[in-house]
Amino acid sequence: MSSSRPDSSHIHQKNFGTDADDAHEMSGLRKGRGRGGRLGRLFAHGDLHLLMLHLISRQPRHGYELIKQIEIMVGGEYTPSPGTIYPALTLLDEQDYVVVSRDERGKKIYAITDAGVEYLSHHADAVRSMIETMSQVSRHGDHGPSERLRGAVGGLKAALHQRMEQGPLARDAEERILQIIEQAVQDVLKA
Repeated sequence: MSSSRPDSSHIHQKNFGTDADDAHEMSGLRKGRGRGGRLGRLFAHGDLHLLMLHLISRQPRHGYELIKQIEIMVGGEYTPSPGTIYPALTLLDEQDYVVVSRDERGKKIYAITDAGVEYLSHHADAVRSMIETMSQVSRHGDHGPSERLRGAVGGLKAALHQRMEQGPLARDAEERILQIIEQAVQDVLKA
């Protein structure tokens, strides 16, 4: 990987929990902002930045992976937009909390820096509180689709987004994707 800021050589991966732990803790959260939900704002000012930094601290991630993981963590009921995630990543980079590198496909990947680890450690209580609040909300959610179904829908959206980000689709690839989706729609309607 080549770094867009080579002097940021100290990147870290710190386990604050697993994605599965976070998904379990936050899985039942039902409605988020942008989806007409009952909860109003899902994140207080700065919470999304902390959550993103928390996820990046556990493993370097692409922006679309953050979108997917956050969507999974809230059971598919909230999907942060690229217009929210990417400016937040730029800010974290400008604050030297993350370093940006390129993967083998040339896509940006974000890893936490020493400064990011320090910042996150100073805000560990806020991260825990945010996850606990989301966990409490999730326990009182409605009886809508299962976590598994919401996660599968989120996974499909993320896969489509990732595939389209890889560049222009060849006509046969686009046709195959359309066939898969059309068949899935028919199968879902029959279920």
